[in-house]
Amino acid sequence: MNMKENTNQTVSKAPAEAIPERMSGNEAVAYAICQVNPDVMPAFPITPSTEIPQMVSTYISNGQLDTEFIPVESEHSAMSAAIGAEAAGARTMTATSSAGLALMWEELLLAASNRLPIALTLVNRTLSGPININCDHSDGMGARDTGWIQIYAENNQEAYDNYIQAFRIAEHKDVRLPIMICQDGFITSHAVQNLYLLPDEAVKDFVGTYEPEEYLLKPNHPMALGPYSETDYVMEAKKNQLDAMNRSRQVILDVAKEFAAMSGRSYGFFEEYRTEDADFIMLLMGSAAGTAKDAVDELRDAGIKAGVIKLRVFRPFPEKELAKALSGCKACAILDRCESYNGNSGVLGSEVTAGLYRSGVQIRTLNRIYGLGGRDFTVESAKGVFEELKQWLENGEEPVQNEYIGLRR
Repeated sequence: MNMKENTNQTVSKAPAEAIPERMSGNEAVAYAICQVNPDVMPAFPITPSTEIPQMVSTYISNGQLDTEFIPVESEHSAMSAAIGAEAAGARTMTATSSAGLALMWEELLLAASNRLPIALTLVNRTLSGPININCDHSDGMGARDTGWIQIYAENNQEAYDNYIQAFRIAEHKDVRLPIMICQDGFITSHAVQNLYLLPDEAVKDFVGTYEPEEYLLKPNHPMALGPYSETDYVMEAKKNQLDAMNRSRQVILDVAKEFAAMSGRSYGFFEEYRTEDADFIMLLMGSAAGTAKDAVDELRDAGIKAGVIKLRVFRPFPEKELAKALSGCKACAILDRCESYNGNSGVLGSEVTAGLYRSGVQIRTLNRIYGLGGRDFTVESAKGVFEELKQWLENGEEPVQNEYIGLRR
């Protein structure tokens, strides 16, 4: 796995003993859940995340963890139960995909505004319609403004590692916000890959016990949760939520630094691959980053200075850091695995270009939509995008923005 750290972290002690294993992304996350052993897991099945609650319930049945599993009648109820459990002081997580996340919509905002550090493992899948069970990022991007931290994985190793870091980030006293740990449906969730697990005790020590300062079941300290708020208080509550999201930036990096010391694997807001002298950079999220890296390797062999930035942390959005990382290139292709329907670009296309503008970084940017509904994104597809950037610089003719890669004509 190509991992280049962009936060200049240092490993201060020998990593914990690595345990080589082969697992699907869903298996890896379920195993991480077993190691963390949360107090409560309400869940409702939906493809392609169904395996995760199935596996967790099996661990419980086998006596390998004592999590209270709550079968519910819908995803809305799953998040409602998670909110109640977390408010009562229990470390709580759930899992879902696609329409399941959409059905949680109201509850997602309640969880965030009530500052409840619930962990949700999201296996990304297309939102209808038309009905489709394969991967794109329309579910996660649809929830981008709900106040949840969002972290995306390229592969099974990262899905496992991100989940172990999740509770440390969300439960931090300076943050206390819910967190989504995202991976690409079927592409990583059901594909088996080699990875390294951490020993149970190392994970237990790293995550620690959950000891919230405030929760509902403190008999001598009554409190209200989710009361009606008059006009005089709503804006202040929203600002406090924003401040917590901003504080999570440093917490994410601090937790990653500790994780690197334990595991030997370093993480930041994003990963840079062969970008030091790159003329052309492709920026994207999730499993397609591996394909883009293969394309870069082939282009480098041909003498073309290409590179990749794989965005890991989408919320909070690392605007200034991305602008700095892109400032040395001549052109950037920003790839979105969802449609924003604004007529101009996808979500990343909008947010990255806005960040470049605010940072005064003037480079050419090209937005492309790819992989909707699980459409293949190949090395040749990636090389074609880099060729568009190259031709743009050499010929000066701006390509049409917001085009779809691999669209059947």
